[in-house]
Amino acid sequence: MKENFNNQKLAFSAMCIALYIVVMMCTQTFAFGQYQIRIATALYGLSALFPFLIVPFGIANVISNTIMGGLGLPDIIGGGLVGIVTTSLIVLAKRRGCGNWIVWLAVTFVPGLGVPVWLSAILNLPYWLLASSILVGQCISGIASYMLVMALERVGAGRFFVFEGGRK
Repeated sequence: MKENFNNQKLAFSAMCIALYIVVMMCTQTFAFGQYQIRIATALYGLSALFPFLIVPFGIANVISNTIMGGLGLPDIIGGGLVGIVTTSLIVLAKRRGCGNWIVWLAVTFVPGLGVPVWLSAILNLPYWLLASSILVGQCISGIASYMLVMALERVGAGRFFVFEGGRK
């Protein structure tokens, strides 16, 4: 039974990685612009229901930045770390009893304030200029993520996976 459960988590993780990449491919015209509206990062909210998605979303971001980013190793590694930090914050906060507002907060501010750290060096632009434009796009993704989690909780999507230390 445990092996089957691990296979379920692995398959679901792979589907989430694939979905992230497909969404990025379909939205890359505005996901890499001045206002980086990365709708794919709205999927980070799924970690509120499925905590095992922390590393898969980091991997998804690494793959996405490798295929589509074009800004080199700092962007690839940084993107992966931002994905892991964002989803980890969501999982930790939810386990400590925070409401779903934490999803919006994490998806908006971790990438919005984290990504400009290396982009400002790569693009030779001021940090706050990049942060202000990325925060606008991430706010949209944060709202979408919050709505996704609320909708999935309403239909009871989290009960499909029972994980150790989590809710049923």
